[in-house]
Amino acid sequence: MKMLSLEQELKGNAYPGRGIVIGKTKDGKKAAIAYFIMGRSENSRNRVFVEDGEGIRTQAFDPSKLSDPSLIIYAPVRVLGNKTIVTNGDQTDTIYDLMDKQQTFEQALRTREFEPDAPNYTPRISGILHIENGTYNYAMSILKSSDGNPDACDRFTFAYSNPVAGEGHFIHTYMGDGNPLPSFEGEPKRVEIPDDMEEFANLVWTSLNEDNKVSLFIRYIDIQTGKYETKIFNKNE
Repeated sequence: MKMLSLEQELKGNAYPGRGIVIGKTKDGKKAAIAYFIMGRSENSRNRVFVEDGEGIRTQAFDPSKLSDPSLIIYAPVRVLGNKTIVTNGDQTDTIYDLMDKQQTFEQALRTREFEPDAPNYTPRISGILHIENGTYNYAMSILKSSDGNPDACDRFTFAYSNPVAGEGHFIHTYMGDGNPLPSFEGEPKRVEIPDDMEEFANLVWTSLNEDNKVSLFIRYIDIQTGKYETKIFNKNE
């Protein structure tokens, strides 16, 4: 698969929706995560990321303007032992709870479908990172309607063992703006991951559409020690 410029992928799409990037830094020492949210409606834009234990959650920036919390208030990131879960919805909790009961990432997601937000039927995108004894692997998933048909759910999982240093994969909910919004198609995109977390964070944040971007979470995890650094950007401050 061709290596793509994450900067150009983001700048060339005014509305990728919500996106997950997972990979490994060029020096091979750290696992990298990016998760961003965007919004077109006042309800979607009225959000911030806040830290919650080892993970994060979304909350309303102005609670008086919150009209429907069902698909916008959730925990995008949770940590279960040596596993970090990142998703674009409350399936984070599904994965956490069922993996805690010894089910797999895929088994947990078989209990879920795309979002019930007709006519978009927004895909549920999810990722999981597993770091143990200096080894690292990750997987990504997308649950989407079958070409907009809500009666059929297409399920795809992509697993990456011993990921290549300096590379990552990017998956997002929409191919671009539209009505209805067109769901993501194909494999997660292969992109570069730099060593410097600040560089990576600034590249993603400045490349997202200024009108539509809402929040960004970045985390770098040391593959040997499991220690991590986190950075959060919120347009609403």
